[in-house]
Amino acid sequence: MSSLTRPKVLFFDVNETLLDLTIMKKQVGDALGGNEALLSLWFTTMLQYSLVVSASGRYQPFGHIGAAALQMVAANQDITITEDKARDIIVNAMQNLPPHPEVKEALANLKKDGYTLVALTNSNKESLKNKFENVGLTSYFDQLLSIESVGKFKPYTEVYNWAATKMNIKPEECMLIAAHGWDVAGALWAGWRAAFVSRPGQQTFPLAPQTEINESDLQKIADILLTYK
Repeated sequence: MSSLTRPKVLFFDVNETLLDLTIMKKQVGDALGGNEALLSLWFTTMLQYSLVVSASGRYQPFGHIGAAALQMVAANQDITITEDKARDIIVNAMQNLPPHPEVKEALANLKKDGYTLVALTNSNKESLKNKFENVGLTSYFDQLLSIESVGKFKPYTEVYNWAATKMNIKPEECMLIAAHGWDVAGALWAGWRAAFVSRPGQQTFPLAPQTEINESDLQKIADILLTYK
């Protein structure tokens, strides 16, 4: 491990990777008649339709797609939620998500050691900025990047290419750190390096290349990255 070359930039996914979705689970669960078990269905429906939107050459804010997915999952439970109400629930739920317990120390250690840290999210720029300011994460990051500028969602290759260009580096000098198998797969196929945070319920995609780091939390990943030369 210690002989590995440092990536020039560490890019971090945000939701679930850095931020704990427990509060959101409760609010979305409440909207779905108290059924928190439907959160994963809602999240995968949101991801599915973000890709449908991108594949069709369209763009809608991630929060709007999340609200539409909430309406769809609710309808299958015979619950009607208006578009305005659904957007209100998703926006409020996404704005005050706390970081996982180890996140701030891990980010501080990486920053202190000279790494450049960048957030790369499917959420829009304003939402990302608010989220980080609300929970005190802004100061750890050199850049906050939203796919809004590209008009396509991760894991589209164009997003990773754009982010690398934005930081003026080559794909192989980038590393994505994420808790989603689809995200690290997209990064690896775009020529990036990747580290997987195996949060509960998350798995890597068996048909994708393996990530060079796979650990259960961000501090364990940071500890390995600190040994890179």
